[in-house]
Amino acid sequence: QVQLVESGGGLVQPGGSLRLSCAASGFTFRNYAMSWYRQAPGKERELVATISSAGGSTNYADSVKGRFTISRNNAKNTVNLQMNSLRPEDTAVYYCNAGRNLYSANTLYAWGRGTLVTVSS
Repeated sequence: QVQLVESGGGLVQPGGSLRLSCAASGFTFRNYAMSWYRQAPGKERELVATISSAGGSTNYADSVKGRFTISRNNAKNTVNLQMNSLRPEDTAVYYCNAGRNLYSANTLYAWGRGTLVTVSS
């Protein structure tokens, strides 16, 4: 019933930009923090960015600070990730999920399909 649908991935050269989107349904979106995660081939899934339920606070992994921006639109039940100055090490499948608050490590729903970002020259 809960659905998390990621989109916007693709192939981009180093230094380029992409904007990812996540469309959520089946729960009261505005009540939860939302996060972007990524998983590179052969590596563990890692937290990239989180935004609070009302969008007033954000948190980023050190590896993406200054390059990525998370945002949300509670009227549309969407969360976005603007990625600039992309590096080959950003290559991964990117996923979104919900949490109780900005700092919660517990995701609330099953993972969606994700969207693949490939940064390569």
